[in-house]
Amino acid sequence: MADGSLLSADLKLAGRLDARFFALLEALGATGSINRAARTAGLSYKGAWLLLETACNLANEPLLETATGGAGGGGTRLTPAAHGLLAAWLALQTEHREFLRTQEARLAQLPALAGLLRRMSMKTTARNQFAGTVSAVDVGPVSAEVTISIKSGDEITATMTSAAAKRLKLKKGKEALALIKASAIVLVTDFAGWQLSARNQLAGTVSRIEKGAVSSLVILTLPGGAAITASVTNEGVEALGLKVGAPATAVFKAYSVMVATQP
Repeated sequence: MADGSLLSADLKLAGRLDARFFALLEALGATGSINRAARTAGLSYKGAWLLLETACNLANEPLLETATGGAGGGGTRLTPAAHGLLAAWLALQTEHREFLRTQEARLAQLPALAGLLRRMSMKTTARNQFAGTVSAVDVGPVSAEVTISIKSGDEITATMTSAAAKRLKLKKGKEALALIKASAIVLVTDFAGWQLSARNQLAGTVSRIEKGAVSSLVILTLPGGAAITASVTNEGVEALGLKVGAPATAVFKAYSVMVATQP
């Protein structure tokens, strides 16, 4: 959804004729050459033939006609049946886009649902993504500190440049996402009387451990119900005695938190 739309759907005819096939068909009609059409559609020559042969085998009428030299030159041309199929696709595509636009407008009338979909539409490698509301903003000459109250009732603090805070138009009450990579989180099971400088310290209970060859993903469930994931080496899991049901605190620096907002 690179265009920012909330809805997307792939149109197919007969369950197999998709945009890739019709791009090939359109390019073939324009060039008269399967080789050039394949390059135009971003396919290999073999892949283009496979698509065309499959469609031709299923069609009631021939879709292609091949000429071998002569005054008009050789090449491959679309038959009237193929032109009709392509025209039907283009018409359906137009109606399909209009349908999606209509449904998108309906979603706009449901702000809660639209907001949820917008938050879920971001694609990022950050394992931890929390939706919340800006509860405090402190902008200094060089840096800014932003506190986000997430749905579970916990707070997450982020630091950024003042320029970034202004670009995001951060203010109290604005919806925001807090993103933290799992590798940026340190788990603590016993502070032993020490205090840490990290602003974010979220206490919870280990609810799941996904063990890998070298490291494990340890998921803590916070008292408010939110879950936060930390990437920990397998040696670290053993050294801390981490197991399901054990208490632990997720600790991460404010500068490890990325903030995202809608314009």
